[in-house]
Amino acid sequence: MIPHDDSASPVVLYVCADRGPGATGPAGQCAQTEGHAFAEERGLTISEVVTDTFGEPDPGRRSGWKRVRQLVQTGHVTAVLVRWPSAIAPESAHDLRHRETAWLHEHGVRVRYTWAPLSSRGDVAKRG
Repeated sequence: MIPHDDSASPVVLYVCADRGPGATGPAGQCAQTEGHAFAEERGLTISEVVTDTFGEPDPGRRSGWKRVRQLVQTGHVTAVLVRWPSAIAPESAHDLRHRETAWLHEHGVRVRYTWAPLSSRGDVAKRG
């Protein structure tokens, strides 16, 4: 599948930062603020903000990540914005992160990191 042009369709902002359910804490708020700024600077439209509680290493077991996959499968997004790679899966489970980023790429969806040191990287879905 050929990757879509990010600016042509909406993107989803995925936030997996807070350690407990309930109100968004400082880490989640920072990730959301940074994600919105990243999108605005690049002319991207965030169609949905999807959140998960940090802790479960397998993204496939998180309800929020399942929602991201659903949006991808229905063709509603061209990219997934995340703060950094460990939001998808921690370094101790990097194989799970690579599995998910490869799946996204197979569906023509890019992963875009919003944290400044990583945001200048191009299509990172291949490298995840």
